[in-house]
Amino acid sequence: MLTKSRPSQLIAYAIKHRWLYIMLFPGILYYIIFKYIPIWGVLIAFQNYQPFLGFFGSKWVGFQHFERFFTMPDFWMLLRNTLIMAFYNIAFFFPMPIIVALMLNEIAKETFKRFVQTMVYVPHFVSWVVVVGLSYIFLTTEGGLINELIAAYGGQKIPFLLSADLFRSMIISQTLWKETGWGTIIFLAALAGVDPQLYEAARMDGAGRLRQIWHITLPAIRSTIIILLILRVGHFLDTGFEHIWLMLNAMNRQVGEVFDTYVYTVGITQGQFSFTTAVGLFKSVVGLILVLATNKLAKKLGEEGLY
Repeated sequence: MLTKSRPSQLIAYAIKHRWLYIMLFPGILYYIIFKYIPIWGVLIAFQNYQPFLGFFGSKWVGFQHFERFFTMPDFWMLLRNTLIMAFYNIAFFFPMPIIVALMLNEIAKETFKRFVQTMVYVPHFVSWVVVVGLSYIFLTTEGGLINELIAAYGGQKIPFLLSADLFRSMIISQTLWKETGWGTIIFLAALAGVDPQLYEAARMDGAGRLRQIWHITLPAIRSTIIILLILRVGHFLDTGFEHIWLMLNAMNRQVGEVFDTYVYTVGITQGQFSFTTAVGLFKSVVGLILVLATNKLAKKLGEEGLY
């Protein structure tokens, strides 16, 4: 009996499931146009790129831009600021959606639970321009609500927006307010899959709410936490251009300037496209290494990992 060749089997399978592939097509097209085709742009990191000469007419300079980047006086300042903000995000922002999701999961009244969920989701849809604008309204020394209250009670006004010491705390506080609720969605979905019988058995054994969370809830969503942590580590050096750029000023630039804002300042406003592409490529390579290392570590610890 003759069997179909593998190409024929693949064609038959694709025809049978054609509607699924049609649904996939817009997403595939998006990634091809906006993700894979632009990858060729990293070539200019090894060139002295001139727009009027194009990719193939510009002079090749090898690793000259990387050497300049690693030896420039501002490199260590940029690296320090970026790493500190990245650690702030991992230490404070990453656990917060998990904590909020656990708290929401403990709410018994469904109506109240949905109301709270909606309230913590809404800030995600507010742009960073509005968030920073609100911060200026509340924190400025010239009529800001917080400083006016401080002055009304006999205190000295605090220059929140000009303080280098308070800059990072304000950045992470704004991030927590805006994005924590949105980050709980995946964890709440994972919590919905926990078998209720496990909680009933734990209650019969005398376990309280905290013990149930520690021994049942957290182990049940551990794989989700690990996967999201790996993905988060891949964006370790992505500190958020728009947010930080809007909060920067001459007084806090020394602690607030990061790779993302530096790329915009030097690459876009000064036209040094090749140099800043080298900076961006450095960030991407570091992110790839961190993802591979974190995934390997997760597998060694007995987790599934990304692949």
